Amino acid sequence: MKITEVEFAPSLENPHGVEVKKLYDTDNAQVMHIALEPGEQLHRHITPVDVFFYVLQGTGVIEIGDEKKSVGVDTLIDSPANIPHCWYNESNETLRILVSKVPRPTKSTRIL
Repeated sequence: MKITEVEFAPSLENPHGVEVKKLYDTDNAQVMHIALEPGEQLHRHITPVDVFFYVLQGTGVIEIGDEKKSVGVDTLIDSPANIPHCWYNESNETLRILVSKVPRPTKSTRIL
């Protein structure tokens, strides 16, 4: 059995300059934990595989394609491959998101 606690998971350098921790990484899938502090956001980018997001804490704004919506805790958001997307934390609280990429990407994410 492998158990990974977010607190002790390795942090990853990323082009967004935010806290990203790798929780799961196999040939079939990846799972990351993102924490956006108030005022932080991701750069608009394209992921070459399907992604789904699950909001663990806080409220954020998700942008996928030309749609933007405010979402909160216990919400799952589907983001198809090759569609520009982005997260914004416009609140006064930390926004924590679980990010799952399926299948595991073989190409890099492209920042727009």
